[in-house]
Amino acid sequence: MKTNKTIQFFRHAKSSWKHNLPDHDRPLKQRGINDVKLMSNYLKTNFLIPDLILSSTANRAKTTAQLFIENLQLTEVSFCLKKELYDFSGESVLNQIKNCDNSVNVLTIFGHNFAITELSNILGDKYIENVTTSGFVQIEFEQNCWQKVKNGKTQKIVFPKLLK
Repeated sequence: MKTNKTIQFFRHAKSSWKHNLPDHDRPLKQRGINDVKLMSNYLKTNFLIPDLILSSTANRAKTTAQLFIENLQLTEVSFCLKKELYDFSGESVLNQIKNCDNSVNVLTIFGHNFAITELSNILGDKYIENVTTSGFVQIEFEQNCWQKVKNGKTQKIVFPKLLK
């Protein structure tokens, strides 16, 4: 039996500009770490366990992913860092989605804006002006093949400010 596909987008947590570092290397701010804890505590009771977790190689996205994995106890889930997800347009992220193995039914991606907001709007059925830092969007598709995903149903949109 083939199963519908679900994608979960996480935008990385709030990052720090305090240090003079290349964009790729910027760490999270304490507020970002706190927001990840807040979000993961909320999602613990209502979260689809992914089959695969992909993250941008950027420090802020990778750290956000690692904190979520730890807080949601997802250490058994396959986790892969992809430099292609260090993407702001969404084109490379969409390419990763379309090339995902069809044995994966729930795909989680940790990435960056503008890509996360753009893809949430292209793939889902609810307009989101801006996926905030630490924001989460879940979209379900009736298709059972990643190459064909389109016209998904936006099932969940959660931002830290809604939980405070």
